[in-house]
Amino acid sequence: MTAPHLTPIRGPAADFAARLRDALPVLETERCILRAPVLEDAPAWIAIMVPDAEGHLGGPHEPEGAFREFAATVGTWLLRGHGLWTVTDRAGAVLGFVLVGFEPGDRAPELGWLFLPEARGRGYAAEAAEAARVHALGRLGLPELVSYIDPSNAASRRLAERLGARRDGTVADPGSDAWAEVWRHALETAEPA
Repeated sequence: MTAPHLTPIRGPAADFAARLRDALPVLETERCILRAPVLEDAPAWIAIMVPDAEGHLGGPHEPEGAFREFAATVGTWLLRGHGLWTVTDRAGAVLGFVLVGFEPGDRAPELGWLFLPEARGRGYAAEAAEAARVHALGRLGLPELVSYIDPSNAASRRLAERLGARRDGTVADPGSDAWAEVWRHALETAEPA
């Protein structure tokens, strides 16, 4: 049985939410579509966040906390004009998520990526993150963009390097003893607005 907070309710409120989603940018790559998140994407987010066995995402998390994080991350579209995209393949299957976020403790807007295990290692994250990076630094005109990466997350470090980011120090994770590497993305490689 699906939890009540994960069950869509039809009617005028849902129609209004759909109009808001339709206003968000859709980005396309050769194999991926980055679209506005919908409630039905929350289980994929939760599936990524709850196990987090390596602790790269601050977890493991409880499902309720993961849902709150999903809702907060989606909400940055209204607060900052950028936020979370759901990444799908061309057939519509959810692969994961890419975000341009800005949360407490961040020193600059962040480019982040979270993908389901079955979508990792296949280049989807690179395609999607590159599209989000170009959009954020180009069309959105953000002055800078960084990725905060757990030092033990070798795959994310390689992806940041593949995107042309350079390591620029470390930062403490607020409220914990954890540290993250700061990877700065270059402005000169983004498309102009």
